[in-house]
Amino acid sequence: MPNPRGTPENLEPGQRKGEEPLTANLSFRVSESMKEEVKAKDDPPEFCRRAIQEALDKDKQK
Repeated sequence: MPNPRGTPENLEPGQRKGEEPLTANLSFRVSESMKEEVKAKDDPPEFCRRAIQEALDKDKQK
């Protein structure tokens, strides 16, 4: 009978393509419509990370 919790490899966090490990969490409130738009993206977490990074880079240039 297979293990219902998956294999040990499935329990390890995924590897990101970038250089820094993703160990911290960030939480904030958004409108319901914004949440639905973000969730409709192919990779919502990566979409949010890119959007935040672009805003931070733009802010540094000021």
